[in-house]
Amino acid sequence: MANIVASTKVLFGNIKQKMKTLVITTAACSLLWGGVITPSYAAQALVPQPPQLAARAYILIDAITGKVIVETNADEMLPPASLTKMMTAYMLAYEVASGNVSLDDDVRVSEKAWRTEGSRMFIQEGKFVKLEDLMRGIIIQSGNDASVAVAEHLAGSEEAFADLMNQHAARLGMTNTYFSNATGLPAPGHATTARDLAILARAIIRDYPDHYAVYAEKEFTFNKIRQPNRNKLLWRDSTVDGLKTGYTSAAGYCLVASAKKDGQRLISVVLGASGTESRAQESQKLITYGMRFFETHVLYDAQENLTNARVWGGEQDYVDLLLENPLAITIPRGQAKYIKAKMNINSGIEAPFVAGEVLGTLVISLDTEVIVERDLVAAQDMPEGGFFKGVSDSVKRLISGE
Repeated sequence: MANIVASTKVLFGNIKQKMKTLVITTAACSLLWGGVITPSYAAQALVPQPPQLAARAYILIDAITGKVIVETNADEMLPPASLTKMMTAYMLAYEVASGNVSLDDDVRVSEKAWRTEGSRMFIQEGKFVKLEDLMRGIIIQSGNDASVAVAEHLAGSEEAFADLMNQHAARLGMTNTYFSNATGLPAPGHATTARDLAILARAIIRDYPDHYAVYAEKEFTFNKIRQPNRNKLLWRDSTVDGLKTGYTSAAGYCLVASAKKDGQRLISVVLGASGTESRAQESQKLITYGMRFFETHVLYDAQENLTNARVWGGEQDYVDLLLENPLAITIPRGQAKYIKAKMNINSGIEAPFVAGEVLGTLVISLDTEVIVERDLVAAQDMPEGGFFKGVSDSVKRLISGE
């Protein structure tokens, strides 16, 4: 069906606040702002080039929108070292949420878990450890022994657990990731990318916020051994509340970090830095850049009625149109007043149809550049209106020419 422009709006405001609207009537896409016509080139933001990091690969994304702000070699497959444990911890949270296990479970430590080399929680073979303690041992202490113990508890063996890890990776859209174990110890084919780790971090924060709170804890004591969280940014930047460090000689020094300030949350991934200090400093550069020069705005809530459309031959003359999911955008800071929304509604909409059927599109632009499009869907079912309603609407439609 042909589309017609239903309305054009300029949206402006702060995060979590509904933006006021102003109808644009000029064809040149100029902005009517405070009674002054401002040319479109005023929308150009003064954003410097992103920092160039001393790391093999890195990425910075907005956690709400998923928009990539900075990336270099983000799709290069690299060994993730202990960043692997993010997936191990994610799967633990998944199983708890599914009701398959409880954080109160007592987990028996196997010989394999006890003997696992590398960073350790110092659990002992044959002893029982609370699953909640093992969770902290994985996230805070980066314990390889804890990771194997959890893998065996959840899947019976680390090999079976690794298979589940890859299934979860595929489900989340981590298209360039393969896990061979639950720890991140070097293994053939065990690799991921900066982009996939950002996707995983976003899922951890979004899907299990209570579980995510553990990533901000600065230390954990088990078996009378206190170990600090290796994420130095937790001590240096009050906005940082996660996520995980990693190191092997093949992977170099790695850090996935997240920071939240004034309603905006960013996720940074730095792989292959030269040392513990370097990975912290390079991650800080990304976070500072993103917070300083970009902002995120929630434009519409899920299931929020945006407009209505004429329906022919239905029980009602109009149907409400909405977005099925919330809509947020990440843009250069200070540019919200240049956001425009245009709704293109299908012409000649006829009953019957069901709720959720696509009846138009919402187009969001920043000045003249389209930055996002979303379907407008019917808010409710619309059955046919019967014989006399059909005849009446046919006449009205003929007169209107639609």
